[in-house]
Amino acid sequence: MTPTLLQIQNLNVAFPVRNGDRTDFVSAVRDLSLEISAGESLGLVGESGSGKSVTSLAILKLLPPQARITGSLSFEGRALLHASEDAMRELRGSAIAMIFQEPMTALNPVMRVGDQIAEAVLAHRAMAKSEAGKIAVEALRTVAIHDPEARARDYPHQLSGGMRQRVMIAMAIVNRPRLLIADEPTTALDVTIQAQILDLLAELREKFGLAMLFISHDLAVVSKITDRVAVMYAGSLVEIGASDDIFEHPIHPYTQGLLNSVPSLHTNLHEPLRTIEGSVPAVGSPALNHACGFEPRCGFRVRRCAEELPPLEQISPGHLVRCPVKAQYSEHKG
Repeated sequence: MTPTLLQIQNLNVAFPVRNGDRTDFVSAVRDLSLEISAGESLGLVGESGSGKSVTSLAILKLLPPQARITGSLSFEGRALLHASEDAMRELRGSAIAMIFQEPMTALNPVMRVGDQIAEAVLAHRAMAKSEAGKIAVEALRTVAIHDPEARARDYPHQLSGGMRQRVMIAMAIVNRPRLLIADEPTTALDVTIQAQILDLLAELREKFGLAMLFISHDLAVVSKITDRVAVMYAGSLVEIGASDDIFEHPIHPYTQGLLNSVPSLHTNLHEPLRTIEGSVPAVGSPALNHACGFEPRCGFRVRRCAEELPPLEQISPGHLVRCPVKAQYSEHKG
C-alpha cells in the first residue's frame, strides 16, 4: 500500500472576535479529517469562506498566533501542530511547498525572480550563491519558461501573469518537495493559460512523484488534475471520494448543487444557469455548532438536519458523505 504522507485528524481552527467586553472564537474549520498518500493528488473544493485556504495555512503553521488550533496534523509521521518554528522552517519549501493564489503579491516586486528562487535553494542547502543561481535557472527551464537565463534577471512586473505563476511553481519545486499545496493556482489566469498551468502541474507531479493538495472553487479544473476530491462547506467536510465517483455520482446536496451550476456543452444558452438558493451561513453562526450548515439551503432537509451535525458515512469504498438523508435515498435507489 502507498504510505500516508499527510494526515489530518479532527482539525478545528477558530479565530478570536471582540464581542463587547469579551472575546469569542468563531470556527473557520470544524472537525476536518483528511489523508494524502505519497504521489496522490487530492482536490479540496468549496465556495469562498469554506475553510480551504485556512486548512492549507494550518498545515504549514502560517496562521496568525491568535488562531486557536486543535486536533492532529502529521507529515510522514511527524507531528506538526506542536513542532517548533525551526522545525517548520526546515519543512517549508523543502518537504512541503506551497503555490499561492496571486503571484504578483507573493513575489517580491523589487527582487529579480532568479534571485528569489535561488534564495529558496540557499534556505535549505549550503552552497555558493552562484551555484544556487544556476539551479534557479534550471528550475525556470523545468517549468517551460523560454530563455530562462534572461528571465531569471527579470523583475516580477516584467512578466505576464502566466509566467509569474510558472516562477511560483519553479520556486515551489526547486527543492523537490514531497507534498505540493496549490492554493487556487489558476484563478487569475485566462482559460488558455489555465490549461497550460494544469498540464505543467500534471507533468511535474509525474516527473518528481509529487503528492498534491489542489485547492480550488472550480470543479472543472479539479476534475482534470486530482485522484480524489474533498468537498467543504462552512468549514466542514461534507463529501469525499474518488474524483470519478464525486463527479459522476455526487451524493451530498451541496456537491450536486455545485456540479449542476457548472455549464456544459449541453447547456441551453437561452436558459439561466442553475444556482444554489440562499447564502453561506455567516462565520460564527451558532447553528454551525450543532447542525448541518447546509440545512437552510437544502431541498432534502428534515428536522434532524437542524438538530445535529451528521457524521460522515461510507456510501461505497472510499466514498463518504455527511448526509444520512441522501445516503439512505442513494442506497434505496441502488
